[in-house]
Amino acid sequence: MWPSDWPREPREIATAVDAAVAAARAGDAAAFREATGELAELPGEQVGLVLAAIVRELLETAHPDGLTGDDARAVLEQVVRGAAAWLPEVDTGAVVAALTGALGVADPEDTTAPASVPPAAVLLTAHLADLARVPVRDYIRRALGEIARAETVEMP
Repeated sequence: MWPSDWPREPREIATAVDAAVAAARAGDAAAFREATGELAELPGEQVGLVLAAIVRELLETAHPDGLTGDDARAVLEQVVRGAAAWLPEVDTGAVVAALTGALGVADPEDTTAPASVPPAAVLLTAHLADLARVPVRDYIRRALGEIARAETVEMP
């Protein structure tokens, strides 16, 4: 499913994100916990970069005219309310942290536990992909590709 020339780690991240998003879309709490548990075992910084890139691109797709404050509030409310129906431990603060982090406006003094942000970013990803009616795998592939390109660019 993922390019065979990708190193092991990006393939594992892609597979885990894909599984977690599928579980979120299905409202399957057990599968979601298992998939996000697998994400937690992978390098946190890389997982965070991938999820932020996916959320950012999905926001652009779902809101092609720009994201207003009202749009952001609606996304947050829809994600939290939708997830609360099948995932009672959904962390509203983590959803806010995932959204603001993806937008590059995260509060540096935010005390949200880093471990709670990837599951929240997965919930955002599932919601935004549904909202935009797009396949999430394309976004996963592009996010990992962009990160790989950025890592190969030599800094001055």
